[in-house]
Amino acid sequence: MVGAASVMRKNRLIRALTIIVVILLLLLGACIYVWYEYEITSVTVKGNSHYTDEEIKDMVFTGPYSYNSLVLSLMYRNKSIEDIPFIEKMDVDIVNSNSVRINVYEKAIAGYVEYLGHYMYFDKDGIVVESSNRIIDGIPFVTGLSFDHVVLHKPLPVKRSSVFLTILSVTQLLGKYEIQTDRIAFDSDGRITLYFGNARVLLGTDDYIDEKINEMHLLLPQLQGYSGTLHMENYVGEEVNFSFEKDKDPNELSEEPEEEDTEEGSGEESEDEKEEEKKE
Repeated sequence: MVGAASVMRKNRLIRALTIIVVILLLLLGACIYVWYEYEITSVTVKGNSHYTDEEIKDMVFTGPYSYNSLVLSLMYRNKSIEDIPFIEKMDVDIVNSNSVRINVYEKAIAGYVEYLGHYMYFDKDGIVVESSNRIIDGIPFVTGLSFDHVVLHKPLPVKRSSVFLTILSVTQLLGKYEIQTDRIAFDSDGRITLYFGNARVLLGTDDYIDEKINEMHLLLPQLQGYSGTLHMENYVGEEVNFSFEKDKDPNELSEEPEEEDTEEGSGEESEDEKEEEKKE
């Protein structure tokens, strides 16, 4: 009886081990199937301008398992990727087993100022959304704003907060016409000047700003190679001829009137010669 019981226990153990091995093999087969069947081979990135597609992919695919669409869908289910400079959030859509789409929602940045060797980027409300040591293409450099300190995620402490809406409006209009300016400058009276190399466009106040920039984008090609100021500050919504004031060449010498040569041989008669002619 003891031997029979021992054999039964041994048989049960063998059956249990067999079941475990079968389950492990099934799990291994399932893992292999999922790994290859859901391997991501196509990635689409939408909504990014501050970062390249490759940079966005590096932010999302943080490990070897993240290249599996099933795993990725579990990682980012009801979750967005946050705390990335210039990006509000990102989420991932699973298009099919081998294809995903990364949706990028960037912060609405109006411009940037320079402060203590860093570039401080601000949104339409003047809130500093990012501090960086690199310049981002397509975001205008703004000068003429007066402030004595900068705090991240706080508004720039300027006197007129409405200036930020003006900056955003100018930025959006420049983007609409695919215009890139070197700088947006404000003077003490809030008048706007745009810089394009050696040429400047004095827009004045933000009155008729849409019409001014519309007219400006038609005139800009004519300013290439010139140094001076295009005056548009007096535009009042009607047809007007804008004036272009060329810069003076600093190397150009001022012409002084030549002194009359009164020396002998100049072709002019002396007083003694005139007297002799009278006597004759």
